[in-house]
Amino acid sequence: MRGKQKNLLLIHNARLVDAETDIRHGAILLRGDKIEGLPTAAALKELLADDSVAKFDARGGTVMPSFIDMHAHFRDPGFPQKEDIESGSHAAAAGGFGTLVLMPNTKPVVSSMALAEQNIRKGQEYALAQLIQSISITKDFSGTDISHLAGIDAKRVPLITEDGHEVKDSDVMFRAMQEAARKKLIVSCHCEDPFLAAGAQPLRRQALELLAANGGKASAEQKKQAAALLRQANTLLELAEDCATFRNIRLAQQAGCHLHLCHVSTARCLEAVRQAKAAGMSISCEVTPHHLGLAGDKAPLLFQIVNPPLRSEQDRLAAVQALADGTADVIATDHAPHTDADKQAGSPGFSGLETAFATCYTTLVLGAGMSLSKLSSLMSARPAELLGLQDRGFLRAGYKADLTVVDTEAVKTIRGKRFASKGTYTPLEGKKLCGDIAATFFRGTLVFQREEKAVRR
Repeated sequence: MRGKQKNLLLIHNARLVDAETDIRHGAILLRGDKIEGLPTAAALKELLADDSVAKFDARGGTVMPSFIDMHAHFRDPGFPQKEDIESGSHAAAAGGFGTLVLMPNTKPVVSSMALAEQNIRKGQEYALAQLIQSISITKDFSGTDISHLAGIDAKRVPLITEDGHEVKDSDVMFRAMQEAARKKLIVSCHCEDPFLAAGAQPLRRQALELLAANGGKASAEQKKQAAALLRQANTLLELAEDCATFRNIRLAQQAGCHLHLCHVSTARCLEAVRQAKAAGMSISCEVTPHHLGLAGDKAPLLFQIVNPPLRSEQDRLAAVQALADGTADVIATDHAPHTDADKQAGSPGFSGLETAFATCYTTLVLGAGMSLSKLSSLMSARPAELLGLQDRGFLRAGYKADLTVVDTEAVKTIRGKRFASKGTYTPLEGKKLCGDIAATFFRGTLVFQREEKAVRR
């Protein structure tokens, strides 16, 4: 597709959907790494007859702007057995993502522009997606030192976060937020009171030991005891999220920075965001696909370990409603790959890039009546706006040719062993979901195409 005259590529036989557009029968023309435009019926006829124009038949699929993930872990540097930039980028392409913000909880912690640029360059080398590397709020997650924030280039790194941790000292967090306000950096918060969270850890460990008894074949009584321990732990972790959220909102109000809340999972926190927005605060938040699609207050999903935990059905429905009414701004995967051994040992998190669209389409569009355009806004246009990326998120002339072709009629059986990610663990194993990624284009180049024939619904 690279050698054709004028460097033109026509994607045809497609439905076109973005946050403002839904064209049932259309085509989109690319020139190099940008969108040339949406051809009229007459222009399309001429383009189809022109042998010098490369063509891609979408076969009735839906072309959308590639998804933008504000929260992903590629584990690079330090944990290549879990994921690295190459495998994570392939997983992104397979999931329809064209831009991703990577978290800094690596080894070493990403606390400098030099380390951030290293991952950005690695992403450019693979040319499967654009990677934006975030930087830690405190240097090396020390919890005290914010001197490194002065050296951040906000044009290259728009977001700072202590994801996986919380800044314990409110004074340190407040001063970091003030510096972020001066530099126009987003402060992305993993809201979890560390003292309450610490109380949950031994309960989780005891539960996991019970579940691992008898070679992983725990008795009914052992499972019952484990469930009770996990409910106690989750109650503490619910308090931990609520308390830290309320604190961070108040600090950010005073500091005048833009606050972005990671993986919001409780109805109380979503209501706090709703009230903060009504008061005029500069605040946004994300919800993950797994918190939208799964309730974890009962076994067996109660036994799935993730931070924050899978919540109650009431909390899940509150998250769906928050996306619908604008309280929650974006869907972010919190892609957190682990080795099988690490998951068996209780490491929290799931691989989520390659199941995100199917989970959201099944839960929100088919299950809750959300329009596909609204879903595109949540996964593309709104994250682009928050990150200041004015050249993507819509199907518009001059925008980056980062596109995904989705098959909304496909029925996808989730199998972690088929993931491009090194992390093959998913709580969705064996589940049938609707919607799949048929192809992904990054800067006008086809970087993923589904090989197997889709099962139709």
